[in-house]
Amino acid sequence: MTAKNLTGESPLLLLGISDDPQLQPLLFGLFLSMYLITGLGNMLIILAVTSDPHLHTPMYFFLSILSFVDICFTSTTIPKMLVNIQTQRKDISYPECLTQLYFFMMFGGVNNFLLTVMAYDRFVAICHPLNYPVIMNPHLCGLLVLASWLVMFCVAMLHILLLVRLTFPVGTEIPHFFCELVQLLEVASSDALVNTICLYVVTSLVCAFSASGILFSYRQILSSLMKLSNTASNHKAFSTCGSHLCVVALFYGTGFGVYLSSAVSLSPRYRAVALVMYSVVTPMLNPFIYSLRNQDVMGALGRLLRRAVPCPKWIPDPKLNGHYKP
Repeated sequence: MTAKNLTGESPLLLLGISDDPQLQPLLFGLFLSMYLITGLGNMLIILAVTSDPHLHTPMYFFLSILSFVDICFTSTTIPKMLVNIQTQRKDISYPECLTQLYFFMMFGGVNNFLLTVMAYDRFVAICHPLNYPVIMNPHLCGLLVLASWLVMFCVAMLHILLLVRLTFPVGTEIPHFFCELVQLLEVASSDALVNTICLYVVTSLVCAFSASGILFSYRQILSSLMKLSNTASNHKAFSTCGSHLCVVALFYGTGFGVYLSSAVSLSPRYRAVALVMYSVVTPMLNPFIYSLRNQDVMGALGRLLRRAVPCPKWIPDPKLNGHYKP
């Protein structure tokens, strides 16, 4: 195969998770179900937060942004996979591949920064409760979200600009269900050393910043709770942090699995499973974690559903001797 810069052609092939024709209907139904559950669950969180005045606080503002990012995150990969399965095609154009990769990196990075911002929000709420409304004012909340988007916009653009310098053989096969940066660097026919160094340096800096922010916040929270003698206050504080800690563990755990699968050169199938856990399963579980462990969100969802599906009112009917009719 000849190596050349790919611009407007359609030579890239997404091999998907499995080549078995008998598994394609099962994979289509499975991923369609997970995509719909992810979209519905996160959309309900957004609607509950925006419609309930009790949830108009910084914590739930960040949660609604996280839900929006999760919807976008899964929408960058699953729809293309479903189309390829349904049409029995594997090709993806080079511009479409770059676009998919760009948004995948950006939404994944924004998710990472939002988890750090949410940890900082819990730190201020628990360690500085009296100054919480002053510190976490709407201006700062908006600035933190905007900074997350701007940083990842630059990071993702940097990787894309470095990637367009590389050459790929016509008909390049990518052993995944979407365009993933590590795989693109592995199948490139030109030297990708600069790209690889940039990938690991930038990823290390971003993850180190986010992880250190989360660890610092919870170290301060734990230190503050240890000084409290009120058991009820401790339980309430831990309950507000429990959901966030579960999401952090799930996000970084699956992310570490993706990194480990590439670092030790596991088979493409194991790496595909790790990527599914990171890019599909985690966004799907986030709404359940935040709703099932949070009474405020559960109450808001209940009120939202009652407004959307009103219950019939029963009134007594004199003709039925006091019995009720709708």
